[in-house]
Amino acid sequence: MSSSLTRRALAAALLLTSTLAPAVAVAAQPGGHDHRPVRAAQARLLGEKIVPHKLDFQGTTVGGLSGVDRDRCTGEYVFISDDRSYLQPARFYTAELDVDANGVHAVDFTGTHPFLQPDGSVYPAPTVGDGKAVDPEEIRVDPRSCDYWWAQEGDRPKTVGPPVIQPSIQFAGPTGAYLGRLPLPANYEITMEERGPRRNQAIEAITFGDRGRVLTSAVEGPLLQDGPEPDVDHGALVRVTKQTRDGKVLGQFAYPVEKIFAVNDPNSPWGPDTGVPSILAFPDDPNRYLVLERTWVAGAGYKIRLFDATTRGATDVQAMDSLAGQPVVAMRKTLVADFDTLGLSTVDNTEGMTWGPRLPSGERSLILVSDDNFAEDAVTQIVALAVR
Repeated sequence: MSSSLTRRALAAALLLTSTLAPAVAVAAQPGGHDHRPVRAAQARLLGEKIVPHKLDFQGTTVGGLSGVDRDRCTGEYVFISDDRSYLQPARFYTAELDVDANGVHAVDFTGTHPFLQPDGSVYPAPTVGDGKAVDPEEIRVDPRSCDYWWAQEGDRPKTVGPPVIQPSIQFAGPTGAYLGRLPLPANYEITMEERGPRRNQAIEAITFGDRGRVLTSAVEGPLLQDGPEPDVDHGALVRVTKQTRDGKVLGQFAYPVEKIFAVNDPNSPWGPDTGVPSILAFPDDPNRYLVLERTWVAGAGYKIRLFDATTRGATDVQAMDSLAGQPVVAMRKTLVADFDTLGLSTVDNTEGMTWGPRLPSGERSLILVSDDNFAEDAVTQIVALAVR
C-alpha cells in the first residue's frame, strides 16, 4: 500500500510593555468565567542532534529548515525548507526522529517532495520575476486529514517595479500537490502604500488549535502601520489572528515582542533581526500558546526565548486600523525558557517547533529546529525539551 493510501486510511491587564516573569510564576487568567490561576509551563533540555551541513538527500540539499510538525497519521515529522527554489524547488521533508526521555538519538530523513502550484508545476526561483516565487516558512499537519498547511511570506520589493508576492497559507497533499489556500485578513496584505507586513516579516507562524477547528497565525514583526520595529529601548506589537478553517476571522490580538537584547555592532552591514517565527497551540486550551521569539544581533549572536502566552483578556484588534499609540491590552506572556540557560552546544537560528510524544514523567516533549540558512557558520539543530 502506498504511503498516500496508508495516511488516508489512518486519517479517515498587560498593555504595551511586558514583564518577564520566571517560569514558575503563577499568572491569573482574566476574562471568561474561570478565574483560577494557571501555572506557566516549564521546560528542561532532553537533548539535541546536529544534522550534517548541506546533507544530500534524494538529490536535494537539506537545510533552511524553518518549520516542523508531527504527522499523527504516520508518526513521522515533516520539515519545511525555506529554500526559495534557488538550490532546488521549494520543498518539504519527512523524517523519523528517535526521541525519548534520554535525548535525541537519531534523525533519519525518509522522503522529500516539492510544493506544486495549481497547474502542477514547481515554484520558480525569484529571479524569474513572474510574481510566482514563494518564501516557505512554516508547515502544519492538518489534525483531521493529515494534509499539509504551509505558510509563506511573499515578497515586498525593495524598489518599485518588481511584482509584489502576497503572503499566503496554502494546503498541499502528502506529495506536495496544491489543494487550496486560506483567505487571509485584509491587513496581512502587502501594499505599496506602506501598509501591511514589512519585507521578510510576514507570516512565519501558524498552528492548529481547538481540535483542528481553529487556525492561528502570527506575523513575524509589526505591520508598517502598527509602529516601528523593536529596538534596545522598546519592544513592539505583532498581530496574532484566529480563523476558522474556511477563513472567517474569529479574533485578532496584539502580542508584545521583547526589545532588542544588545546593541548591534556599528561596523556590521546588517542590522538586528527579531520577531516571532513560530507559535504552537496548547492541546487542551484554545486560548493558550507557546510563542517562540528569535533575535539576532551583529556581534552578539542569537537570543532564543520561549513564552507561554494567552489571548484571554486581550483586546480584539481586528477592527483597529493601527495599533500605534492605541490603548491596547496585549496578550499576556510568561517566560518558559531562555535558550542561553538550557545547556545547548550552541544557540542558533531556531525557527520551528511542534509537540512530540508524552514522556513517562507526564511531561510533553517539544521538538524544535534551527534554520541554518545554508550558511557554513550555522547549523541545523534538532532540540528536544520536556515541557511541564
